[in-house]
Amino acid sequence: MEKEIFDGIMRGLGDVKRYMQGDNSGMVVHHVEVPQHVDVKAIRSKLSMTQEQFAATFGFSLPALRHWERGDRTPERSARVLLKVIEFSPETALKATHTP
Repeated sequence: MEKEIFDGIMRGLGDVKRYMQGDNSGMVVHHVEVPQHVDVKAIRSKLSMTQEQFAATFGFSLPALRHWERGDRTPERSARVLLKVIEFSPETALKATHTP
């Protein structure tokens, strides 16, 4: 079993190496479009949560959340993805962020 897992990882690394060298023959490449702007305050308000509750519930730092809502800073790509999941399916985001 461990050898099969190891072999699978090594095949995957070989695929990554070929892709990085420009050879994507036989591969399926998925490109996900991530929005450049997310209205964090609107998402939080829709859930009727305070900034403190929203930050604690979904694992954001309170200062970062405040910066995003004021427009001082833009959430990084991964945070924007999570924010969009929260917007469209808060239950799913809760399951993902609270998995032991």
